[in-house]
Amino acid sequence: MLDPLNVPSNIIPTVIESGSRGERAFDIFSLLLRERIIFLGSPISDPIANLIVAQLLYLEREDPDKDISLYVNSPGGVITSGLAIYDTMQLIKPDVSTIAVGMTASMGTVLLCGGAAGKRYALPNATVHMHQAMGGAQGQASDIEITAREILRVQEKIRSIITTHTGQPYEKVSRDTDRDFYLPAEQAKEYGLVDEVLGAPLASFEKPGEDSKS
Repeated sequence: MLDPLNVPSNIIPTVIESGSRGERAFDIFSLLLRERIIFLGSPISDPIANLIVAQLLYLEREDPDKDISLYVNSPGGVITSGLAIYDTMQLIKPDVSTIAVGMTASMGTVLLCGGAAGKRYALPNATVHMHQAMGGAQGQASDIEITAREILRVQEKIRSIITTHTGQPYEKVSRDTDRDFYLPAEQAKEYGLVDEVLGAPLASFEKPGEDSKS
């Protein structure tokens, strides 16, 4: 059996907490939610979006003035599902801090840069990826034309969102997202997709036989 994060339920860690009412068992994701941490670690689909949106709304209800942390390690996914998460992030009162871990790609990157200004982070070895909207169509020529127009409309929307949150010119974002565009953490910061790189990568090492430079 899989949980909503596509992880077999029998390998999800369980944490035991002791209190005045005895012991209580929580799966690790529920325990993180108590600490106002949401983890997006899968492709973005309607079920995943519904889960993330529900958690955001729940945490706003619990405390509308306390930040929420959204960790993103996602290859992207369905654009409309991602936009449902993005719109909810912008709607709710708490600031949503975003943290890139591993890889954020496509809609995952849109969510990363859509975090609260000054509170968007990347771990030092994270990779951030952007590309143009993709989709397919079949059927009559007129139906294919309608679908193509919709893909272009959504692509313009995504590029506008990235432009808004990075401060980059729309034309530059359009060029950069025309094909696969990869950025390591520091370059993602320079681009404006994140505000800060947390921690530091391991120091570079010298190959055997190379003399150190003073």
